[in-house]
Amino acid sequence: MRFRWKSAAGELSWPFVMNSGEQEFFQLGTATTPSPEIVYVRSVQARRYRLTLRRDGVAVATIPLRGNEREAQRFVEQHRDWLERARARQAKRPRAAEIWTIGTHVLWRGEMQQIRVAVAGAKPQVSVAADVFRVASLEGDLRPTLEAHFARRAKIELPARAWELAAETGVDLKAVSVRNQRARWGSCSAGGGVSLNWRLVQTPDTVRDYIIYHELMHLKEMNHSDRFWARVEEVCPWWKDAERWLKRNGSLLGL
Repeated sequence: MRFRWKSAAGELSWPFVMNSGEQEFFQLGTATTPSPEIVYVRSVQARRYRLTLRRDGVAVATIPLRGNEREAQRFVEQHRDWLERARARQAKRPRAAEIWTIGTHVLWRGEMQQIRVAVAGAKPQVSVAADVFRVASLEGDLRPTLEAHFARRAKIELPARAWELAAETGVDLKAVSVRNQRARWGSCSAGGGVSLNWRLVQTPDTVRDYIIYHELMHLKEMNHSDRFWARVEEVCPWWKDAERWLKRNGSLLGL
């Protein structure tokens, strides 16, 4: 997802998702560009200069096909204040714990839930809200094991929901896959396939459904035109609330 501000000279957007038509052009790490560095990319699709802040704090300046390095650097300097404000906003976004242990709160089904020791059994288990998961040990970092459990749930639940909503909306869905995407919630192909991020099982049901509706409507409108958003509004009238939730809480899931 991208939030974009337009200026006379170009675009500012945050957070950043690399488009398929963009390639890394060059990177500056010299005294003329203070840390964190700025990465410059040339895009055959871009019509104007664009400055974007990635989730890792790196600024990305996109150069249109007919643009050049000097103008790109000038564009960055003209919007340095915006970049600093964007970094300040990013720093305030909530972040999930890097290491999950007993007592850690994690996002699960749209709520922050504490990892607890489940009722003792033959093998160690932990509970997250009403769900119980088997773990190798109650010691150490539980995150890899729990995220693997979450992903397995997603591979069952998300395709089933996608097929259900496709039937509801009359979309000719051909295939559904669930992936470990790090920069997007979902995507679709011209061939009728939809790919969903397994982390959607950690979001509220309304947010999960919005992302699925969003990708399904792309199978009817492969763009972000007014007509596309009208289709989204028709099937998912709460989509703006879902986008606000993602903007506030996506960082808890690393997106």
